[in-house]
Amino acid sequence: MPAGPDITTPDPLVGVAGFARALAAAGLPVASDSVETYTRALRHTDVADPLAVYWTGRATLCRDPADIPRYDLVFENWFSRTVPRRAPHRAAQPRRARIAALQTAGAADAGADAQHLRVAADDTEILRHRDIAELTVAERAHLAELITELRPHPATRPAVRLRPSRRGRVDARRTVRHMLAAGGEPVRPRRHRKATRPRRTVLLLDVSGSMSPYADALLRFAHVVARANPATEVFSLGTRMTRLTRALRIRDPELALATAGRTVPDWAGGTRLGETMRAFLDRWGRRGTARGAVVVVFSDGWERGDPTLLAEQMAALARLARAVLWVNPHAGAADYRPVQSGIAAALPYVDRLLAGHSLGTLQQLLDEIRNA
Repeated sequence: MPAGPDITTPDPLVGVAGFARALAAAGLPVASDSVETYTRALRHTDVADPLAVYWTGRATLCRDPADIPRYDLVFENWFSRTVPRRAPHRAAQPRRARIAALQTAGAADAGADAQHLRVAADDTEILRHRDIAELTVAERAHLAELITELRPHPATRPAVRLRPSRRGRVDARRTVRHMLAAGGEPVRPRRHRKATRPRRTVLLLDVSGSMSPYADALLRFAHVVARANPATEVFSLGTRMTRLTRALRIRDPELALATAGRTVPDWAGGTRLGETMRAFLDRWGRRGTARGAVVVVFSDGWERGDPTLLAEQMAALARLARAVLWVNPHAGAADYRPVQSGIAAALPYVDRLLAGHSLGTLQQLLDEIRNA
């Protein structure tokens, strides 16, 4: 291949056309607009610097990583007296050598970082099983971050509509359409089956004073569930019933919790589970919210009202809902007995009594909701 002009010439246009023809002869697809771009770039480049000329051409004339080896070969032959010395690609360096160098250069720092990571992982695992009511302020902040990382998967139910599938009943309409598109020739039968959609989840949160140590974490948990499943309804139970769904649909968790806190008028007050449950059923539950839904009640079961009324409302709720789960933070204790008036009245109509006192038990609750 003929040697081109010296790239140190003050006129960058000299040799550009020949260099482009040499690239084309080597099999590099060089478009005319790329040559024009290369020429304009050379006018703003120090042509006395071989490295600058090399990178200018590589940036404007190479359009694919596979073009780089051919470009290098032509550049070395065309500008034989001014070949830039380039560092090898990072991927060409031996992986084992890089790891060995890191180990020898910073073994002490790596050991310290690994020890820090192990301690952090151990702390997180311990925190998953700690009672929320016993956490410090710093641990509660860490718990809030861990709750946002939960990935709820709601229970599903069959939908009315059908969706294409490899298995199922033959879809006559789609099969005929494909036959017409094929000119009347026989085609493989198209099939369909019933689609699925998320089953509604209803969360009833006791916000009375006895549940205050768990209220913040449970609200954050409800926020995660409501954001993951649009078919989620959230209500607070205390001396009155309040709908929190709209507040907990806000993307930012802190703003959502602040809005929910302003919405609840009886925060950390008394408990009238029977009356508030009746209000929920009369206004929302019987009108469709609880029908076929997975209903989760978060409460310790302390009832200041009539337990008989609560039993009647729980029986009505059990007839409407797909499943009723009762989450009692105190149920995680080894010596716990459901002797409180509220939980004793509701227990015969509850499908599962769960503990919700830690992050680990909240994760188990997500699994129960999904499998309900």
